[in-house]
Amino acid sequence: MSIPGWLVAKPIAHRGLHNKSDGIIENTVSAAEAAIARGFPIELDVQLTADNEAVVFHDFELDRLTGQTGLVAERTLSDLTRIGIAGAKGGDKIPSFTDYLGTIAGRTPLVVEIKSKFNEDMRLTKRVIDILKDYNGPFVIKSFDPDIVAHLREHAPHITRGFIGELEYASKADSYLTPEKKHRMANLLHFGESQPHFLSWRVKDIPCASTHLSRLLGNLPVMTWTVRTPEERAHAEKHADQMVFEGFLP
Repeated sequence: MSIPGWLVAKPIAHRGLHNKSDGIIENTVSAAEAAIARGFPIELDVQLTADNEAVVFHDFELDRLTGQTGLVAERTLSDLTRIGIAGAKGGDKIPSFTDYLGTIAGRTPLVVEIKSKFNEDMRLTKRVIDILKDYNGPFVIKSFDPDIVAHLREHAPHITRGFIGELEYASKADSYLTPEKKHRMANLLHFGESQPHFLSWRVKDIPCASTHLSRLLGNLPVMTWTVRTPEERAHAEKHADQMVFEGFLP
């Protein structure tokens, strides 16, 4: 499969072009519109709801971005889409993935990240594939979970798929991972099963063997995340083919 040219053409806005001081919050429709206005592709996150639907939201918990507490996965789609985003001056609420796509309507490319607890649960992945069947705009899908990438390879081989990697796996979300899984992911030992079309790697961890050899031997493009400073941008331009950025206009 050929990689879409846009994937490496213009920097990608991390969770949209958000700016908290202006009341434009990550993964909202307002952040998406801001990215579109500047001509940037958008990276976004999708989470599973209690009724097996998909919403655009990064965290597993509601606490950081809303005035509510609890897990996203314990709320239904109708409940979640009524919840306002804290600090959003435009009155943004949690968007369903379907409504978000309807708003974007192909006006800019999308990098859809499927969130995972690394438990072999493919309900969200299946729902995302199903929703995207009716979407006409440009997009790719990526995930930290190699099982999700492998599922995409088997069940939706026409979709450009990417694996998100790093070397440390020390965030809160990584608490679901065993040391063995961390080793497997950091070293791309799942490559035979997942066969990603591109990599998305933590900027502080490049260059490393996984990204260097993928570019050199596999001709796989590497995007890097999340670029926030001029120094990180220079580093990304030297060791990667693309960057996911926030906090400045490249």
